[in-house]
Amino acid sequence: MAIWASIELHSKCIRFALVLLVLSIIIASGQRLDLLGMPGPLPVAVGILSLSVMALLWRDIRSKVTGDNRTLISLLNQYFTFKFVGWLGKRQRAKLEADTLNICQVQEETLLKRLRKNADTLYGKQYDFSSNNDSEAFRARHPVTMYEHYRELVRRVAAGEERVLIAEKPLILAMTSGTSGPCAMHLSTKETNTEFFLQGVAVCLDAMRLAFPASDSLQRTTKFFYSPTFRQSEAGIPIGPNSSTPASSRHLLNLYTSPATTYQVPSERDALYLHLLFALKDPSVGTLESNFASTVFYAFLALQERWQELVEDIELGRVSPSLTLEPWIRSSLDGHMKPDPKRTSQLRSEFQQGFVGIARRLWPQLNLVLAVDSGSNQIYGDMLRENYCQGVPFYSPFYAATEGLIGVNLWPEEQQSRRYLLCPRSMFCEFLPEANLDLETPEKHTLLMGEVEEGQSYELVITNASGLFRYRMGDILKVVGFHNQCPVVEFQYRRGQMLSVRGEKVSEAMFLRALRQAVSQWPGAQLVDYCCAESGILGESCGGSDPHYQVFVELKGLRNLTEEQRYKLDQCLQDGSAIYKSFRFRGSIGPMRVQMVSEGAFQELRTKMMAFSDTSANTFKMQRVLRRKEYADFLLGKTIS
Repeated sequence: MAIWASIELHSKCIRFALVLLVLSIIIASGQRLDLLGMPGPLPVAVGILSLSVMALLWRDIRSKVTGDNRTLISLLNQYFTFKFVGWLGKRQRAKLEADTLNICQVQEETLLKRLRKNADTLYGKQYDFSSNNDSEAFRARHPVTMYEHYRELVRRVAAGEERVLIAEKPLILAMTSGTSGPCAMHLSTKETNTEFFLQGVAVCLDAMRLAFPASDSLQRTTKFFYSPTFRQSEAGIPIGPNSSTPASSRHLLNLYTSPATTYQVPSERDALYLHLLFALKDPSVGTLESNFASTVFYAFLALQERWQELVEDIELGRVSPSLTLEPWIRSSLDGHMKPDPKRTSQLRSEFQQGFVGIARRLWPQLNLVLAVDSGSNQIYGDMLRENYCQGVPFYSPFYAATEGLIGVNLWPEEQQSRRYLLCPRSMFCEFLPEANLDLETPEKHTLLMGEVEEGQSYELVITNASGLFRYRMGDILKVVGFHNQCPVVEFQYRRGQMLSVRGEKVSEAMFLRALRQAVSQWPGAQLVDYCCAESGILGESCGGSDPHYQVFVELKGLRNLTEEQRYKLDQCLQDGSAIYKSFRFRGSIGPMRVQMVSEGAFQELRTKMMAFSDTSANTFKMQRVLRRKEYADFLLGKTIS
């Protein structure tokens, strides 16, 4: 089932509603409906029916409207979109619930579907997919793989060779963010996109509606999204991030505060300004949305920096002349602006009171921040909740990657944890126990979905719809429970993002806990961002002979770090990791070196990382452990304390 073919249904509903509206207006004005060729009493019956239906429809719509300046078409579009996606979400949720009752059979069906579809490819013939009748035969014949296993095959696909890994031609060659190693290029297909929408988006919107009823109102959403840049492979296949602009579907545009042309602005800085401008114009914004909490956090940093310029634009009814925009884009956006002295006065008053809790003060009816705030984005979610978005609930809907949809969060009301139910029809999943991660023959130790144990951690091994078979994701998950028979997991860390100079293995989550504990003891300090490097990659600039951690932090509210404060971080990590403490006690690991970098250093680093990896702002994740010396050298050059 194609996504947009399904969504076309709601536009037909809008046209039907408009026909009813026209008939209602005609009958109400006393015009003769027999001009339309309707015999006898039928015109009157049609008119009465039209009036009745429209009255019920309009009453339902008006009960959900919280903002002004909405056109009838805009309201109808959003209303029927919500109704359609709501119906679809309930349907998909019911399918998911049924699947969780028979997890072993569903996983077998998912695997065999993948193998049969790709049996006639070069890869499928090499591993004799056609003769695999169950998962046991497949696992016995196919090795556990990593990306190097596929690199040359993906290159052949990019060059235009067909039926190499998968039977269909990929829509794009999707680049990973490279958070835990070199960037990889994956095949993104129509099937993976459809799966993501049906099994992910629709299900999570149903969960969101049940947990946050206010999200079902006809309020607009501010969606922070930036126009991705693509290049072409030799065969003309787009290469870039696995994301598409909201403007690619006209049906979705009325859901957002930003006009369509905003999503065509190439500059991230200018596009962010425009998203903020049109969000500030609308006091009834209901949701702030982005792929990741980091994008929302940096949007608020930009708002804090540029609020006076934004308010001036709303006062004058213009788009700032400081933005570099194509003339036709500027003309289109100016058409959405007019002077608004009342809103200007409200905004100035709120900004002058400071930025703690600013989100709810700017948008009193804001009911949700919709963004992933687990894993490397946990820090940004925490900072938003503590500062800009106090009192606003967060919903982290998906656990997903470039490789596809992995899990959905069915418990939006839980604000202290992020649990994801694995999607049994999205991927065939295997689980490598954490104790076996470094074994030379991992294929002999993987477990199936029905074999994992609560409380244990595993590396996820997937077979997906786009040419990855028994592929080690590098994600370490902890099974925290079961929903019927299906595992519920929490993300723990990326295998490539471990700090380890003597084999001690300090995970991202462990280090972040120590860092937050230390910062809480630095008076006035607010953590903005951080990353680490192992001394071995720094060469002569490492600053010490013993292996150690080099830590870079960006802070607000603090001008410099004392030696006592730097040591406090080392002490907090020793308190949280007995293994690290033992190495420090023996002198095998030297004291960590903590460098405070200048304001904006991490935003500059982010730009460098995106340029290197072909990653867009929509899919970027900050690397917590730097593996490239030039990134560490860049931050050393930004050190102020």
